[in-house]
Formats: sequence, structure tokens, C-alpha cells
Amino acid sequence: MRQVESSPQYVIRGIALYGFASMPRFIDFLCADGQWKTGTLVAINAEKVLTAEQSPALRSLIAEAEYKYPDGISIVRAIRKKYPGAQVTRLPGADLWEALMAKAGAEGTPVFLLGGRPDVLQQTAAKLRRQWQVNLVGTQDGYFDADQREALFARIAASGAKIVTVAMGSPRQELLMRDCKVNYPEALYMGVGGTYDVFTGHVRRAPKLWQQLGLEWLYRLLSQPSRLRRQLRLLTWVKYYWRGDL
Repeated sequence: MRQVESSPQYVIRGIALYGFASMPRFIDFLCADGQWKTGTLVAINAEKVLTAEQSPALRSLIAEAEYKYPDGISIVRAIRKKYPGAQVTRLPGADLWEALMAKAGAEGTPVFLLGGRPDVLQQTAAKLRRQWQVNLVGTQDGYFDADQREALFARIAASGAKIVTVAMGSPRQELLMRDCKVNYPEALYMGVGGTYDVFTGHVRRAPKLWQQLGLEWLYRLLSQPSRLRRQLRLLTWVKYYWRGDL
């Protein structure tokens, strides 16, 4: 383990990620003394690690992101095994996003929402304004052509957003954040996948007890048996874990 800005980082399968004892500590790290950090937030779970090992392009995107964090319980357990005594908790991406939005609302931080279906995006924006009075300075659904990207980047830069959240799924959202950051590096970018759908009730998350027991993956599998093939890939992760090849 090494210390970066007095915040612990751990290396799992060659990926360096931050680990904190609680969600509030991570939020305080991202917004220290009222100043939001700039760069890219990327959630790390076992499936993404395994995919990156087979995809140099994804591995490069992950390496370029400044703030990787343990979204999956498998990553948390791997850290605890490799670094005995590590005080690390799981930071589910959906919960982290909500915590960021609550903080942004309290401080008047300008936020830009990107991605999702038009109706879901509209509902997300309305709920954020209603629930936390979030200062939304722009929105764009995920249905736009490649030749519109530069104009979108210009809109984001002109908005003055300090937080940009992108709901497009991986690796599309990571690619877009990387390219947008080149044009406008003054924001904190976060890839949020299907979080807007969860936030607006279009997709149901596992009950709290399942989340607390680290069984959210099992709930998703039972709800969507089609995920079985994806889950079988995780047998490779189990092998890594028991061999200590982390």
C-alpha cells in the first residue's frame, strides 16, 4: 500500500484503486475544503478486471482514470486478503453517485447529466432538482451521433460544470469521458452505467439486506438468469482469490 494525498491506494491484479473506510470519507476526499477534484471516477469490480485483462483498450482506459474505487464486494474482499487490516468498504456506484449529487446540491455545484433514454434523463433531472436542489447546468441523452460529439464537448465546457456524470455503460462511457476530458479537464467525471434507471425506479436494486450481505450479484442473477454465462466467468476470479494471485 502507498499513500497518495494522505489517501490509501491498493493494487489488485495490477490496477491501483482507492479504498476508504466509509462513503463519507471518500466524498470528503473528492471535495476537500469545498474544492472538487478533477479527473475521472471509474467503478472497479471483478468482472471489469477480468474484461480488462482480455482487452488492452479497456485496461488503458482504466489506467488513465485518476480515481478507481471498489464497486464490487469481490474487490473489497481481495483488498482485505492481500492487505490484512485494510479498512476498506464497498462503494456501490449508484450510492456514490447519489452521495455526490446530495453534496453537489448542498453546495450549489454545477452538474451536467449525460446518457440514458430521453424520458429517464428527464425524470432523473426533475428528481435531482426536487430532492437535493441540484444545480443542473445541462443534460444530454445517450442518443446522439458520433459527429455530434465535438459540439457536445463544447456545450459541457461552456456550461461550467464541475461534475459530469455519464450513463452509457462500459466501455462507451469511459471512452466518452476520456475524450471530453481532453477538451474540458476542469470537471470531475463519473461513469454511472444504469444508475439513472435505478434512481427513477425503472430498474429495481437488490433489497438492502442483500446489499449488506454482499449478495447483490446473486439477486441480479436470480432476477436475470441470462446473466449466468457472464457470472461463470467469475470462476476465474475465484481461482485468483484462493491462490492469492491478486
